[in-house]
Amino acid sequence: MQHTPSSQSTHSGRAARIDRVLRDAFAPSTLRVVDDSAKHAGHAGAAPGGETHYSVLVVSSAFVGVNRVARSRAVHDVLAGELAGGLHALALTLRTPEEQSRIG
Repeated sequence: MQHTPSSQSTHSGRAARIDRVLRDAFAPSTLRVVDDSAKHAGHAGAAPGGETHYSVLVVSSAFVGVNRVARSRAVHDVLAGELAGGLHALALTLRTPEEQSRIG
């Protein structure tokens, strides 16, 4: 089982909050939260300070038997506070440990 710890020192405030909420909700074996905001500067929803666009990988047994739409809804539900507070876009990759192991 791969565990990718987050480093609070390298995460922004929002990324650290996203990390904490997702860990608490899904107990992932792998979690990556990447702030992609700089790539979206000048686009709709981008803020001058960033922290608006994220790519997230969650590998969790909580997704076993759950379809892709339900997985996405579950993540959006637990991040509702961030979405209401300025988080504009999430690129989600949500897998079970078995799905992740097939990818390598």
